[in-house]
Amino acid sequence: MRRSMLFMPGNNAGMLLNADTLGADSIIFDLEDAVSPAEKDSARILVRNAMKYLNYGNCEIIIRINSIDTNFWKADLDEIIPLRPHMIMPPKVCSHKDIEVVEDYIKKVEKKHGIDNPVSIIALIETALGVENAYEIAASSDRVKAIFLGAEDLTADLRCKRTKKGDEIFYSRGRIVTAARAAGVDAYDTPFTDVEDEEGLKKDAEFAKSLGFTGKAAISPRHVMAINEVFSPTVEEIEYSKEVMDIIRIAKEQGKGAISLRGKMIDAPIVERARQTLEAAKALGGVL
Repeated sequence: MRRSMLFMPGNNAGMLLNADTLGADSIIFDLEDAVSPAEKDSARILVRNAMKYLNYGNCEIIIRINSIDTNFWKADLDEIIPLRPHMIMPPKVCSHKDIEVVEDYIKKVEKKHGIDNPVSIIALIETALGVENAYEIAASSDRVKAIFLGAEDLTADLRCKRTKKGDEIFYSRGRIVTAARAAGVDAYDTPFTDVEDEEGLKKDAEFAKSLGFTGKAAISPRHVMAINEVFSPTVEEIEYSKEVMDIIRIAKEQGKGAISLRGKMIDAPIVERARQTLEAAKALGGVL
C-alpha cells in the first residue's frame, strides 16, 4: 500500500543511507529538481550504488528521472533500470507521446540487460497541458500504474500564486483523480511545502483524501506520519465495514434484495467502499 511517498535528493548520501527508516511507504530518489546540472552524473551513480548495496526492506523505490527535454534522462535510465527499481517517475509529462518516448527507451535498456519484468511508471503531471491530457496519459500504457499531480510547476505554468489553501489547483486535483480512476490507476497528491505547518499539512491531506487521492507525496520526513495516518482506515471505518459485509452476507442467506444498517440502506457503492476499506486494512497488517 502506497500512502506516503517521500522525496529524497539523489545527491545526499546521508539521506539515501537512512531512507527506509523514515516511515514512508515509498521513497522517491530525485535526480531532477533537487540536483544541479553539475551534480547530475555523481547523483546518478550515488543512487545506483545505494540501490545496489543497501537493503530498503519493504520500502518501495521510485526514481524521478530528468524530463525528456533534457540531455540527462537517457543516462538516468541507463544507470538505474539495471537495478530494477519499482517505478520510474518521468516529470512534466504532457501527453501519451511522452510516455511512449520513455517506455520505448526503458524497453531498450531492459532488453540489453535481459530484464523480463517490466518496470512500472508513475507519471508526474505538472503542466496545464498535462492536466488536460491526464486520462490519455493514465491510459497510455500498462506500465502506467499511477499519475501524480505536481502543483509547484503547475501553478507557474498557470501563472497563478501557489497558496496553502489550494483553491488554484482545485480543478486540477479533481481532474487528476477522475482521470486516474477512469483509467484504473492510482492518483497521488502534490506535497504540502510548509515544513513547519503540521496542522496545515493534515488539513491538506484530509482534503486530498476526500477528493479520492490514493496518497500524498512529502518533501520532509516530518510529514510522513501525518500522511500515513490520514490515508489509513480508522478503527471506526474498519468496524463499520465489517458490519456492512456481515449484513450483506446475512441478506444473501435470507434471500433479501435490500437491507439496512444503522437506519441506512446498504447499496452497492457502500459495499464497495467497505470492501476497499477492509483491503486497505489488510494491506497494512490490520486484524480483520
